Amino acid sequence: MALLSTPTPLPILLGLLSILLFHPITTTSGIRLGILRRPSPHLPVFREAPAFRNGEQCGSENTDAIHVAMTLDANYIRGTMAAVFSLLQHSTCPENLYFHFLSARIAPEFFSSIKSTFPYLNFKTYAFDSNRVRWKISKSIRQALDQPINYARIYLADILPTDMRRVIYLDSDLIVVDDIAKLWSVDMEDKVVAAPEYCRANFSQYFTDAFWSDPDLSKTFQGRNPCYFNTGVMVVDVDKWRKGGYTQKVEEWMALQKRKRLYHLGSLPPFLLVLAGNIKGVDHRWNQHGLGGDNFEGRCRNLHPGPISLLHWSGKGKPWLRLDARKPCTVDHLWAPYDLYHSARHFLEE
Repeated sequence: MALLSTPTPLPILLGLLSILLFHPITTTSGIRLGILRRPSPHLPVFREAPAFRNGEQCGSENTDAIHVAMTLDANYIRGTMAAVFSLLQHSTCPENLYFHFLSARIAPEFFSSIKSTFPYLNFKTYAFDSNRVRWKISKSIRQALDQPINYARIYLADILPTDMRRVIYLDSDLIVVDDIAKLWSVDMEDKVVAAPEYCRANFSQYFTDAFWSDPDLSKTFQGRNPCYFNTGVMVVDVDKWRKGGYTQKVEEWMALQKRKRLYHLGSLPPFLLVLAGNIKGVDHRWNQHGLGGDNFEGRCRNLHPGPISLLHWSGKGKPWLRLDARKPCTVDHLWAPYDLYHSARHFLEE
């Protein structure tokens, strides 16, 4: 009782409170007692995701690893967290997933945000030098498409470890509702990229009249049956990419675009120029794309008919922005359950 009768000085109380709030406490048994952390001034705060463990049928984390590459950007990190959460939740062997995050700046808050949200995640962060591509980018129809980090996928083979043979590249504005191991196991058939193809799309619209009217450039696709594919979901044989010099091939088209306007979009058209008609086609269920609407207004779109394994909010409209604005599209409610964002309002409610 003597302890209760002696008032504790206010500075000491405040000091203890700050320790409890901002420094998670771990016991020797590994039980996490502290759950609140200091929010970064640049990043939102996320709830901690549950631990996902392998089933008995899973093989070794080393021999059966599945490698997933994504970019990290402050404007899209909320989408990245939702995407990772969806991948883990629907994976039969979540501990076999290894994430490789490319960021234009390796900031401590990125690492700590991922680690505190997914304490058991296998991941590594890589620095992407924006200057490598900054002066090669041509202005497109939407400013978001012109950010250097949007071009990082071109340099995957140069950044990732040389002993890595295959990687799945995923955009940050998607969720996966199936076991990603099914996409990982696709037979590449000696192709450098595997992705869903959309041969009914008007392929010619991705390039300017100047491209099609040029007698030499218009022959680019001779001998190929070029179809549109979305570069936000790709299985990449990084070993073949390196040996085939595909980074340089894409860069050559970007350099030509600087001299002569060949297309209006960002990093997609040079991929099409190099690879369209020469990739391994994957079932459309692995990229239900376009849910963000068009590139100008981001109008609502409905789901395409057929089975779905991956939903992709490509286009201007992003689900977290529309939900926050209380003007969601119907499809945005499919993304919401994977949102780990911990707003100030949520703190107060808890």
